[in-house]
Amino acid sequence: MTKMHQMKPFFDSPSIRRGGLLLALLTTAALAQGCARDPMSTGAIPDDYRTRHPITLSEAQHSLDIAVSAGDNRLTVGVADNIKGFAQSYTATSSGVVQIQVPTGSVNSAAASIFKRQVRSVLASSGIPAGKIVETPYRAAPSGDAAPIRLSYIAVTAMTGQCGQWPEDLSDNTYSNKNWYNFGCASQNNLAAQVANPMDLVGPRGMSPIDAERRSVVIGNYRSGKTTATTE
Repeated sequence: MTKMHQMKPFFDSPSIRRGGLLLALLTTAALAQGCARDPMSTGAIPDDYRTRHPITLSEAQHSLDIAVSAGDNRLTVGVADNIKGFAQSYTATSSGVVQIQVPTGSVNSAAASIFKRQVRSVLASSGIPAGKIVETPYRAAPSGDAAPIRLSYIAVTAMTGQCGQWPEDLSDNTYSNKNWYNFGCASQNNLAAQVANPMDLVGPRGMSPIDAERRSVVIGNYRSGKTTATTE
């Protein structure tokens, strides 16, 4: 009887097993490499308009020009209201001096000298101490437009850099799909102008004390299944 030789499976070959093991190791290494961080992606150049145009706190002059006609002899109600609004802004943002700059040598200088006393009176009645109000003259042209009385003070203000700067060609950012340099400057400028208290950008304000009476009412309504909303 002829002996039948048992055929070994093809995959039992030592070379095939070694090749399969090597392939598995290479696949594992490739997967591990894919999970690694790419230093080029984390070190990319920032393209955030808030980085290019940051809002900073700087000293700035706040001013109000009061138009004075040569024939005027008193402040109008509207101008007095403008001065009161200026005084309120000063009280909220500054503790320095308020300058009243009065023109001299102009056609309306006589009327301006009368106005300055009324302006000082409105400022004082708005809560600005007399010692904080300083009058200074300035030389104005004898002809031309009527020189105004200028009120001014210095205060810390939220602001950005000057907008409208174009240091680069717009076409340079087209292929890289990046914002142009001036992008976002106007919105940052408007946001800074809306900040009533610049220190809010530095840190939060202290919390006001709670209303203990209102809290007890809300808790009582909650326990009894009633609405906790405020009703008129």
